[in-house]
Amino acid sequence: MGTVDDYLAGLDEADAAAIGHVYAIARELAPDAEQGLGYGMPALTWRGKPLVSVMRAKKHIGLYPFSGTVVATVAADLAGLPGVTSEKGTIRFQPSDPLPDGVLRDLLSARLAQIAG
Repeated sequence: MGTVDDYLAGLDEADAAAIGHVYAIARELAPDAEQGLGYGMPALTWRGKPLVSVMRAKKHIGLYPFSGTVVATVAADLAGLPGVTSEKGTIRFQPSDPLPDGVLRDLLSARLAQIAG
């Protein structure tokens, strides 16, 4: 177990499924990503840098790719999605309205490219 697995184990079923799905896609794109912390949050790290953190907040699930630039790359794809809001460095969504896999893949691929330099 690691920080992400421990965090997921403490969530209710709907939240764990929605959050776990984001981490599953991240692991597909970066199979060598490791569980760790990013700014004190459970996160996947890649090449020693935080890749993504996804956490339950009081009124939403927050996805943090640790880069406002990366969020901007998918901003147009987020527009109009039900229950989704974003601002610099954060995307918020509801478990009942998860982010489309294509948007997640684009977002995470952009973050991986950013880390790779």
